[in-house]
Amino acid sequence: MSPPEALLWQLLRGSPAGIRFRRQYAIGPYVADFYCPTARLVIEIDGQVHNSAEAAARDKARDELIAGLGVRIERVPAAQVMRDATAVASAIVDLCMAQAPAPPPSGFARRSPSPRASLAGRN
Repeated sequence: MSPPEALLWQLLRGSPAGIRFRRQYAIGPYVADFYCPTARLVIEIDGQVHNSAEAAARDKARDELIAGLGVRIERVPAAQVMRDATAVASAIVDLCMAQAPAPPPSGFARRSPSPRASLAGRN
């Protein structure tokens, strides 16, 4: 991991606000810097290497493939992370919370009881 990625990871690990992140996550032939499965969001930290025309073309092809899988991509300049990593992490968590699907209504069973549990109550 690059220094900005390592710094940001220290703030995103441990599921801040209940949002889980994965680092160095494989998506197709690519490895995303960070991925939030709940929000289906990739976060890429872009350093100087992304400033060339060749890198921009690679990034575009990569972004199109990932977007084709229904995953959104947010790119954050590495300099911004180094300037204020806490603000960047907070903005990422907020974005993920806004993108996450709504929780089921209160009292809604996520899965049906097992058949064994139903039969046990009949004895």
